[in-house]
Order: sequence, then structure tokens, then C-alpha cells
Amino acid sequence: MDWYYIIAIILGPLFVLMFVGLPVAFSFLAVNIVGSFVLMGGLPGIKQLVLNTVDSVSSFVLIPIALFMIMGEAMFRSGIAIDLMDTLDKWFGRLRGRLALMAVGGGVLFSTLTGNSMGSIALLGSSLTPEMEKRGYKKPMSLGPILGSSGLAIMIPPSALAVVLGVIAELSIRRILIGIIIPGLLMALLYIIYILGRCRLQPELAPSFDVPKVSLSEKLSATAINILPLTFVIFSVVGVIFLGIATPSEAAATGAFSVLILAALKLRLTFKVFGDTMFSSANISVMVLLIISGAMTFSQLLAFTGATYGMIDAVMSIDISNEAIVFLMIMLVILMGMVMGPLPIMLITLPIFIPIVIQFGFDPIWFAAMYLVAIETGATSPPFGAALFVMKGVAPKGTTMGDIYGAAVPFVICDFIAILLLFFIPEIVTYPVDLMFK
Repeated sequence: MDWYYIIAIILGPLFVLMFVGLPVAFSFLAVNIVGSFVLMGGLPGIKQLVLNTVDSVSSFVLIPIALFMIMGEAMFRSGIAIDLMDTLDKWFGRLRGRLALMAVGGGVLFSTLTGNSMGSIALLGSSLTPEMEKRGYKKPMSLGPILGSSGLAIMIPPSALAVVLGVIAELSIRRILIGIIIPGLLMALLYIIYILGRCRLQPELAPSFDVPKVSLSEKLSATAINILPLTFVIFSVVGVIFLGIATPSEAAATGAFSVLILAALKLRLTFKVFGDTMFSSANISVMVLLIISGAMTFSQLLAFTGATYGMIDAVMSIDISNEAIVFLMIMLVILMGMVMGPLPIMLITLPIFIPIVIQFGFDPIWFAAMYLVAIETGATSPPFGAALFVMKGVAPKGTTMGDIYGAAVPFVICDFIAILLLFFIPEIVTYPVDLMFK
């Protein structure tokens, strides 16, 4: 049977099941069971399916996912994140568009502490958007910065999605985490340039207003209490990887432990906070692990049937440049992100894309960084990006989806610019990785 028939037979039912509302994990499970039975020889295929599923979730490299979730939940539930925003507010003072810039600054800091983009939207949206609206900020400058900056959680370690990518694509998680730092900061810089430029051209979008004067001593005191301790948390995750002291799994453990210690020192680690943190992070982690187990088996099913290799041969024979093919892959990820969540996209495309990229001779870490930016772009792209609906849930009453779409578009354009820069200047990704692992 030709490879394209096999892919149609496997992918068709998968898309149908997800379209009718079956959870992603169970959609993969159903397709894997039927596919293994039909394409891998009946009961022996089912036995192999069970073995593949066990192997896929018993890997040590999956540990960071649960630990990063604990970090994020502990940050939000203990109120450490709120303290961080209050301190940033004191420093931005009367700067025009300060609340929008605060959203970007908060997004960057939350990215280094939680790796949870939807959590960032929920916190920033519920805490900053009402204040922005009260101060006369228009929708493009109250909603957009939160949508854009929250996606930085995908790009700046710790990033659970980067870990998932490394597992599915069988790439070095450590190299991916190092490679995405500069692209994430580049995206934040593009957001800041856009906000400052548009506020200058259209000052009515972010009116200036009087704020209580805060003395320098008060700013320094708040920084010492609420921000400086967080540098220890950041070091415990990113610093130990940079210095070669710990693997990503060990760094995730030290990061989660340091956040809990910080919450305890602030006298906020109550039994309720600890219990809610563990319960919520366990729920999310189990869901992610179920999806990963289905995806890994799915990719093995594609490889066993020869569909993966058939597609590679077909792509290799296309009469356009290898660079153009890679760029089309990234554009496809963005298009899929408009109607699907990040995990299903990764699980469907990575088993096909990564072998092609490697076959072309490109650095897979470079591709992985662009891929994650594309995932983030798709999540904030109209009409059905997941981040848009989370924003709708926390936005002030009367906010329409049209308002959210309009606010998101400029930041999606910033993401496109970031992708183009990474595509034409791969050293943005590869140089830090080569420097780190030389």
C-alpha cells in the first residue's frame, strides 16, 4: 500500500475523532489500537502497542514536565506572582504605556519561573486588564500585550512544551532549552518596540495618568523582597543548566523545590496551597503524559508501516529548495495552530518533520526553535487560537472576540518577524548552543 494511503487511513480518523470532541489522548489511543491491530498483524500488534506505551511514559526525560507544572502552580497559588507584578508597577511609574510594558515584563519573568502560558494569560488578564480599562487604555493596548507576552512561556526556560518537543523528536532537551532563550528575548524586544512605537503614534491608545509617587527606597525595598529572591529560582533552573551542574530533569527538581522554599519563607506555603498545587499539577501532568504516550506510539506506527519514509522520499523529490520546504513546514504549523492546540500539532507533525529536516542536513535545534515560535504564533492567531479563548474568559465584561482578534494581530506580526529573523539568521539559535556545548 502506498504511503499516502496509509497516512490518510491513519490521520483521517484521528482528525475526525478530535473534531467531534473526543479528548486528544483518547483519540490517539483509539487510532493506535485499531491501527496496530490492522497494520501490525493483529494481537502481536496490540502487544507491541502496550510495550511501546509503557516505554514512552517510563522515560526519565519526562520528569521535568511534572516539576515545571509544580513550579507554575506554586507561583500563582502562593501569590508570589502577584508580588512580582506589584513591584514592576512601582518601577514603571508614569511611563506612557507602562501597563502594556508591564505585561511584557511580567510575561518574560513569568516565563522564567513557570513555563505556563495559559496561566500567565489568566493572571495578567485578570489583574492588569481591568486596571488598563479603568485608566482609559483601548483594547489593542490592553489585550494585545498580554496575549503576546504570555506566549513567551513557550520560549524561555522552563518550558514544558520544549521538553515535550525534545521527547517526541528525540532531540537533546538541554540543547533546546538553551537554544530558545535568545529567540524568546528577541520576541519580547519586538513587542516592546511595537508598544513604544504605537503609543507614540497613537497616544490615545494608552493615556498617561497620575500614579502615586514611590520613593527610590520603597522601590529598592520591594525589589529586594519580591524580585531578588526570584533570581535564586531562575538560577536554580537556567543557571545550573548553563553551568553544566545539572541536567534538565535535575534543574526542574531544584526549580520546583526553590519555589516551594520561597513560598514557605514568605509564610504562604499552607496545607491548602501545597495541596492545591500538587493536585492541579498532577492533573495537568497526567493529561500531558497520556497524550505523549499516544503520540509516541502513533509515530512508531507511522514508521512501522513505512509511511514516514515514503513521505520523506516524496518531499526530497520536490523540485523546490530545501529551505523553502522547511519554511512551508513552519507556515503549516502556524495554520494548524489557528484551529488546533499545541500538543496535537506537535504530535502529528514532529514525527514527519524532524526526519526531513535532518535528512536535509539542517540543525534540528534551529528548526525546533522556529517550530516553538510557530506554535506560539498559532496559539494567538485568529480565529481559534487557544490563547484567544483564555483571554476572553478573563477579559472585562463587554469584550468581544472581535476586540481580541484585533488586539492579537499586531503581536502575531511580531512573531512572524521573529520567525523570519531566525530563518535567515540561524546563529541566533545555534551560536549559544555551540558556545555552551563546545
